[in-house]
Amino acid sequence: AGVVIKKPILNVTEEDYEKSFAANSKAAFFFIQQAGRTLADEGAIITIVSSLLAAYTDSYAVYPGRQAPVEHYTRAASKAFGARGISVHDHDPNTMAPTKYYGQESKESTAYHSSAAALSKYSKKGLTDIEDIAPIVTFLVREGWWITGQTIFANGGYTTR
Repeated sequence: AGVVIKKPILNVTEEDYEKSFAANSKAAFFFIQQAGRTLADEGAIITIVSSLLAAYTDSYAVYPGRQAPVEHYTRAASKAFGARGISVHDHDPNTMAPTKYYGQESKESTAYHSSAAALSKYSKKGLTDIEDIAPIVTFLVREGWWITGQTIFANGGYTTR
C-alpha cells in the first residue's frame, strides 16, 4: 500500500501529511506487528518500500519521510522476533514499472526515474521490474535468513547510503 504525495515542503498540507502517514507508515507498522503475531517460527517478513527513502529532492517532502519510520519498525521487529528465528527486512527497489508514481510525474521526471539508476541501460524498462527484485526477496527468505534488521537498497544504483 502506498500514497505518493509529490509537493514541495511549503505546499504540503496537514491533510496530505496525515493521509501519507496513515497509508504508508501506520499501515506498515500494523502489517509488521500482525505478521509477527501470526508468522511461523523461522519465517521472514519483508516490506517493499522505495529507494526514494534515500533520495534528496524538494518534490518528495512527505513520501520518503513516511518511510523512515518503516526502517525503524524493521529494526525493532528484527529484535523482537529474532528469538523465534524470524528475519525482518526492508527492500527498497528503484521506482517500479508499472508504477503508481506516474500520476504524480511529468514526462521529464518519469524519464529521469527511468534513467537515474547506474544500471538503467541494462534494465528492460529502466525502472525496477519484478524480475529484478524477486531473486533478492527469494534469497532473503531462504539462504539469506541470517540477514535481519536491514534496509536493502537493491535498485541498480538509483540511490544508496
